[in-house]
Amino acid sequence: MGTEKRERQKANRQLKLEQIAKEQAKQKTKRRGLQVGLIIGAVVLLTAAVYFLTSSGDDDGEAQSTTTIAATAPVEEVTTTAAPVAEAFSYGTGECAPADGSATRTTDFTEAPALCIDPAKTYTAEVETNKGNFTITFDAANAPGNVNNFINLARFKYYDTTNCHRIIEDFVVQCGRPGGTEAESAPGYTVGDETPTRPYQIGDIAVANTGSPDSGGGQIFIITGERGAALPASYSLIGSVTAGMDDTVAAMAAAADPAADNGVPPLEDITIETITIIEA
Repeated sequence: MGTEKRERQKANRQLKLEQIAKEQAKQKTKRRGLQVGLIIGAVVLLTAAVYFLTSSGDDDGEAQSTTTIAATAPVEEVTTTAAPVAEAFSYGTGECAPADGSATRTTDFTEAPALCIDPAKTYTAEVETNKGNFTITFDAANAPGNVNNFINLARFKYYDTTNCHRIIEDFVVQCGRPGGTEAESAPGYTVGDETPTRPYQIGDIAVANTGSPDSGGGQIFIITGERGAALPASYSLIGSVTAGMDDTVAAMAAAADPAADNGVPPLEDITIETITIIEA
C-alpha cells in the first residue's frame, strides 16, 4: 500500500511539472508572437510614413503641397518681396545757387540743376507766409533729385512773394507758381519722378505735375486732409511739415473756397514771402 501511494504521488507531481512546462512554453510562444507583431507593425507604420512624405499626393495633393511649400517658400518670398533697384536720378547741368542766400531772384531757367546739395547733410526750410511760418524737413534719401531741385529754386528766391494759387478743403494747399493765378508757369524745365517709398500722410510736401510722367517742376503742394493722403503714388515726396502745421498751414488751408473751380482761386491771397534753406 505504501509503495502504491508513493507511486501515485510521484506520478501526480510529474503530471503537474509537465503541465507547468507546457504553460510556460505557451506563454513564451505568445510573447514571441507579440514581439514579432510589434516589429511588423512598426515596419508597416514606417513604410506608410515614408510613402506619405514622398508620394505625389494624387488623391488630394496635400502631401505634395506640404513638401513643395516647405522647399520653395523661402525662394518665392525673396523673389516676390525684394525691393526693386531704383535707377539713379538724372540731374541736369544748370547752375547751382549760392548757399549763403546771396543769389539774385530768378524765375526762368533753361536747364534743370546739377547736383547742388550735399547728400551727407540734412536740410530744412523755414517758410515765411502771410499767415505765419512753418518748417519743412526734407527727405533727400528717398527723393534726392526733387529735393535738390526745390532747394536750388528756393535759394534762387524762386518762391519769394508767390501765391498759393490752389487750395482745396481736406485735400491740398498748392503753391509755387510765380506767374500768379492768371497763367500756368514753370521754371523752364521738368524733373524726373521719384516714386514714394511709403503712403502719403497729412503734412507731407509733394511735387505737383501735369499728370504725365516726369512732368514736375517748381510747384509743390502740402497735403492737408485725408483725401490728399489717399492720392496715388504719382507725386515725388520731398519732405514733411515738422512745425507750424496746426497753426500756419491750418490757416492757409482755411482759405479754401468750396465754390471755386478746382480750388482756384482761394478766398484770399495766401502768399509765401520767403524761404530760407538751413543746411546741417
